[in-house]
Amino acid sequence: MVTAYVLVKANTGEADRLLEDVAAIDGVVDAHIVAGDVDLIAKLDVDAPTDVKEIAADRIQTVDGVESTETYISM
Repeated sequence: MVTAYVLVKANTGEADRLLEDVAAIDGVVDAHIVAGDVDLIAKLDVDAPTDVKEIAADRIQTVDGVESTETYISM
């Protein structure tokens, strides 16, 4: 099992809608709006590092309203 965290910057006013969209993605086990440099943090639990890439780059980054992401894989 691979655990990763995806930090999401949202376009202005999009965080609440993005929370629902990101939380609905398979592999995302938790998501929260946060205060600070990013607007949302999503926790992923998946089988392999390639699944992290698929979710972060191909799914989360393509959600309308996502400005940018940073991904951290837990050791």
